[in-house]
Amino acid sequence: MLGCVVHGAGDLRVEELPVPRPGPGEALVAVRYGGVCGSDLHYWRHGGVGDFRLREPMLLGHEVVGTVVAYGSPDTVGPAAGTAVAVHPATPCGVCPECADGRRNVCRDTRYLGSAARFPHVQGGFAARIVVPVVQLRPLPAGLDPRRAALAEPLSVALHAVRRAGDLTGRHLLVTGAGPIGCLVVAAAKAAGAAHVTVTDLLPAALEYARAAGADTLVRADAPDDAGWPADVDTAIEASGVAAGLDTCLRLVRRGGVVVQLGMLPPGQSPFAGNLVVSREIELRGAFRFDGEFDEALELLAAEPAFDALVSTVVPVRDAESAFVLAADRSRSCKVLLDFGADSGS
Repeated sequence: MLGCVVHGAGDLRVEELPVPRPGPGEALVAVRYGGVCGSDLHYWRHGGVGDFRLREPMLLGHEVVGTVVAYGSPDTVGPAAGTAVAVHPATPCGVCPECADGRRNVCRDTRYLGSAARFPHVQGGFAARIVVPVVQLRPLPAGLDPRRAALAEPLSVALHAVRRAGDLTGRHLLVTGAGPIGCLVVAAAKAAGAAHVTVTDLLPAALEYARAAGADTLVRADAPDDAGWPADVDTAIEASGVAAGLDTCLRLVRRGGVVVQLGMLPPGQSPFAGNLVVSREIELRGAFRFDGEFDEALELLAAEPAFDALVSTVVPVRDAESAFVLAADRSRSCKVLLDFGADSGS
């Protein structure tokens, strides 16, 4: 079977891999689609994401949907063979203080598909067949196409960020960054009752995807005289992962407002307007991954076909490097999916 493995910065390979065998409590899944995430791009381009660096070859991918093939033991309880499923990529430890406090998304000992946060790394889901714990399987709601369902993981990230922002009902939200996550934040915020969403980005094409997601006002981040710049917003979510985006959020949010840092900033220290946090009593909150929002994301995707507009391209896994090049070019793409369908029988 084919798998998409990163060996280091700039070294992405589509390799023939052995078909894994599930053990007790595990399922073998035939992957159909895998979404190329910003973290996948960072591993490919820079050999790491944030403070997580590659120390060994790693199968990429954590946004995957497919079909249950078999279980490791006959007494395993799970969706029947042939059931279309999305894979929740996280396996929290369940015993650390964070898990006990109901914050499993920041579990100190979690396993996350396609992550170099621990060593040995947790191998990802970009392969024709993968083995995952049965508890990570989520049957797709009736009528949800697997292609749209591939957005479940990034939409879950967006839903968690919106939850961290607090009640958005009737509020004006600023989103900096109109990449796939930023666009999904727009959709999640609208679903949460935001009255107006302003989105900033450097690229007109990215802003048009934000419009498709429901943005009310689009602003070029490099155009200080753009009439769309808000004078004051209630809440801001930084989704670009650059310090300039955080600076914009802190300067435009109202006194006593909330800023959520969602985008993963570069490794090391990042400058920010800390005095504004003090003098305006701005609440600066982090948002990392998600937990139960995954099930909510699947229901939202099933109810709203407009999400299809955010899937810009589907590329066969054999052409994975071209898919990564395309996904890295936000002037030409929003969410790029790898298609494992042609290799599912390997």
